[in-house]
Amino acid sequence: MGMKQAKTGHIVWDWNGTLFHDIEAVVGATNAAFASAGIDPVTVAQYRELYCVPIPRFYERVMGRLPTEAEWQSMDGVFHRHYTDRRAACALAEGVEELLGEWSAAGHSQSILSMYGHDELVPLVRGFGIAAHFVRVQGRTGPSGGSKAEHMVRHLAALGGGIAPERTVVIGDAADDALAAAHAGVRAVLYTGGSHGRASLAEAGAPVVDSLAEAVAEARRMAA
Repeated sequence: MGMKQAKTGHIVWDWNGTLFHDIEAVVGATNAAFASAGIDPVTVAQYRELYCVPIPRFYERVMGRLPTEAEWQSMDGVFHRHYTDRRAACALAEGVEELLGEWSAAGHSQSILSMYGHDELVPLVRGFGIAAHFVRVQGRTGPSGGSKAEHMVRHLAALGGGIAPERTVVIGDAADDALAAAHAGVRAVLYTGGSHGRASLAEAGAPVVDSLAEAVAEARRMAA
């Protein structure tokens, strides 16, 4: 058993913008929120350049000031309503089913930690027929817009002692994924297909890749 555990890696996947290719829905919903406050829309490229968490800081970059609490609550509500409407047109990122299957078949484990609401995340993952690949699927509970760092610590603790931190890799599309991984004592690989462009991801100090196949290859190397 010791030999088997020594070779076992674990991936903590992000959902939005990583496994789930929803950048167009996210930007569309963001622009709906901006429009509700009289703010000009942004392009996908501008979104990727400016995006950060906590989300009110992202809004500050666009607005030139922090939104008031009332503005934030209103804009966040508009975002989530429009995102839910647009989500149905989105699909898994290219090659996800094969990558998840190959990782599991190799004897490794994987989980999802997302800042998307837990009650919406779980049925969405099940609906794509991929839930069996994950030992844990965890979405956000509580207010939206914050960092993943403390959620990551709790997520890894809930996985139990059979998963070695030195062989655990977070794969996500945001600089915050790398910050959360470092906070929890694990490593990360960042993917350019979601919320950030390459330049802003590179600042986080983790390897940056342009496909999930490359991300899994890097995770395999790290977990060896």
